[in-house]
Amino acid sequence: MTRAISLHDVSKAYARGVRVVDRLSLDIAPGEFLVLLGPSGCGKSTVLRMIAGLEEIDEGLLFLDGEYGNDLPPSGRDMAMVFQNFALYPSMTGRDNIGFPLRIEAPGVDPRARVDATARLLGIEDLLDRFPAQLSGGERQRVAMGRAIARHPSAFLMDEPLSHLDAKLRSRLRAEIAQLTRDLGVTTVYVTHDQAEAMSLGDRVAVLRGGVLQQVGSPRAVYSLPNNVFVAAFIGTPRINLLRGVVRAPLDGAMTISLGKQFLRLPEPLCPDHRLLRVQQGREVIVGLRSEAVRIAPGFTGPRAPGTASRGTGPAPRGPGRAPSGGAVRPGESALTGLVEHVEFQGHEALVHFNTGSRPAVVPELEAPCPRPGRPSRRRRREGGGSVLDRLRARTGGSRAGRDVPGEPAERAQPQPVPSGPRLPGDLVVRTTPDIRLRHGMQVPLLVDIAHLFVFDRHGERICPNPAQLPDLDE
Repeated sequence: MTRAISLHDVSKAYARGVRVVDRLSLDIAPGEFLVLLGPSGCGKSTVLRMIAGLEEIDEGLLFLDGEYGNDLPPSGRDMAMVFQNFALYPSMTGRDNIGFPLRIEAPGVDPRARVDATARLLGIEDLLDRFPAQLSGGERQRVAMGRAIARHPSAFLMDEPLSHLDAKLRSRLRAEIAQLTRDLGVTTVYVTHDQAEAMSLGDRVAVLRGGVLQQVGSPRAVYSLPNNVFVAAFIGTPRINLLRGVVRAPLDGAMTISLGKQFLRLPEPLCPDHRLLRVQQGREVIVGLRSEAVRIAPGFTGPRAPGTASRGTGPAPRGPGRAPSGGAVRPGESALTGLVEHVEFQGHEALVHFNTGSRPAVVPELEAPCPRPGRPSRRRRREGGGSVLDRLRARTGGSRAGRDVPGEPAERAQPQPVPSGPRLPGDLVVRTTPDIRLRHGMQVPLLVDIAHLFVFDRHGERICPNPAQLPDLDE
């Protein structure tokens, strides 16, 4: 028996009224494998614990198979939970750990047959007589999963069960979990912050940020059509290239997106998605390009003459639509030029970091894991304000060089996209074949597939392609 789970406008708040889950609505079909994905502190484990009955629901409704389930105790929900820290009893053997919930549910029934059947299913027959201290991390996790499977529950709830394991073992257990849940056909809700796990395991992926559901859909849909900058940046390896641009849409010329020293020309005739960009004329937007949306122009053979460019300087501007030397532009492609800053050899591929003279769009307000409304905390104000003298100067209207002065117009006071942390090499990462020979400072012709171009407005919402709603003309 499997189970349908429905959450309707569910909210949860802890101390000081801070909502860790905010009006979340989600329907999980019987037998579905749903992954709750998000950074640490986004509320995904809280959602799982509310489904299990380990946390009370402050607002909203939980339905289990269409029946009201807010007040059901955990024992009445017929669900099995696999915890992040294994949660095995150290004084019990593997057999006793697996059979313990069976003895609690049916004290007079011998659980050995079900324990042995579960052990055969997981391939852990030789671990049943060992204590947890005698098991490796992967073996303990298998025993913990066996304890959940032996109960024959209507739903599995897994809270980052592989986070304590090494990368090779995680990959192996991912495949085992996928095969096991598919064979059992039991509804599974899986929590993780690892997008590789989410993309490889889930029938659907629900992305959370700050307790708010950002997007839910199949792994392919979430990757290929992200709703906003946060989803685009969180899903995908390597991370999507985010560049600041300005839309130029003259009435008597081609529409382009200026990236600083270079620009992308949109192919004509304009598709419906690109025609909608005309309302963004003169406005700053965020351009998103996956690494596979850019390629090195065919026919590129090697380095240019030495000394043509130096580190830290952008390449010379290129006219729109001009084919780079050594290769032809396909329909729907736009030409750029990049300087090689770093090459990551991955064995089966190489990731090349280029400097195109563009401005990277790292927007902390849009990509922070836990956005919180209102004033910043006292600690953050203390860390960001410098010395006591600096804070006094700020209160009296003065400022240090390079800082905004309080009381200036709102246009200048708005936070601007700025890099956070150490400077990353280049502004554009391109995936290419491992046999290509590139060196630092080499000038390389690039081709951008405009069909795979994402454009987000200044609030981080996707406006191209296929916006969910028409842009606000009064902004």
